[in-house]
Amino acid sequence: MAKELLQHEVGEQVDLFLLIKSAIKGIASNGKPFLTVILQDRSGDIEAKLWDTSDNEVKMYQPETIVRAAGEVHLYRGRLQLKIKQIRPASQQDNVSVADLLETAPISKDEISNKVTQYIFEMKNPNIQRITRHLVKKHLEGFLEFPAATKNHHEFVSGLGYHVVCMLDLAKSISELYPTLDRDLLYGGIILHDLGKVIELSGPVAATYTVEGNLLGHITIIVNEIAKAADELDIHGEEIVVLQHLVLSHHGKLEWGSPKQPMIKEAEILHMIDNIDAKMNMLDRTMKRVKPGEFSERIFPLDNRSFYKPTFHN
Repeated sequence: MAKELLQHEVGEQVDLFLLIKSAIKGIASNGKPFLTVILQDRSGDIEAKLWDTSDNEVKMYQPETIVRAAGEVHLYRGRLQLKIKQIRPASQQDNVSVADLLETAPISKDEISNKVTQYIFEMKNPNIQRITRHLVKKHLEGFLEFPAATKNHHEFVSGLGYHVVCMLDLAKSISELYPTLDRDLLYGGIILHDLGKVIELSGPVAATYTVEGNLLGHITIIVNEIAKAADELDIHGEEIVVLQHLVLSHHGKLEWGSPKQPMIKEAEILHMIDNIDAKMNMLDRTMKRVKPGEFSERIFPLDNRSFYKPTFHN
């Protein structure tokens, strides 16, 4: 069986069909245009540079384009990069589809849907339960398909739903250890905290930010959706503003893009759980490519640190 993209080691030659995840035009020091592209297959993604690109090539190598790329994997400033030697757009004769090249969550959409439905069913507070169920049902297709981000963590098909399920399982364990936590509020906040991304992002493939995403952001979007849902369901009570607070504060710090800092116990825990799951996803996806006794590439969101895999790890 042929190696996938990120199964190749530094110095190895690559010749694969890959999907362009993003393409950004730049100008080199010699004044000539180039493209920075992120190429992906099911194993993950890697950055590459296309030098001296013509206007026609810039149009040709846009996101969601399948290409056949040949080159060598190397390290550049502590990060893996693909040094392109040959590249061309795929043709119909190549018989390869976008679906063949998409990284997906390790569990199915049905599993994600069933687990979230079960957590909502366990809620005892009718106001929180009804608002949460209403918004999940309203945005279910996107919730089950969209990534949780465009980069850094859970940036794959069904990443949003998978991120939420992992957080819910973590919240359940923490709630057993700290029984004073309001499970309904914590579960509702977790399910809703990133749901605005189904409007903020363009879709599951080569996700970019929509107009609403750029102008409002996922936090503002879902805070408005909670208010709208409460109005449509004729729900009144403090649960509405408290749920909105959990969404508003889940980034934790103002400098991390959080409009409010957590001021409710469940909001503080939600932020911590979100942070844990995002960082563990980054680390797991990076460290699976690292041999025991070696350091990883630098992980920019984790203070640009490299991580070591002990020799006794598998």
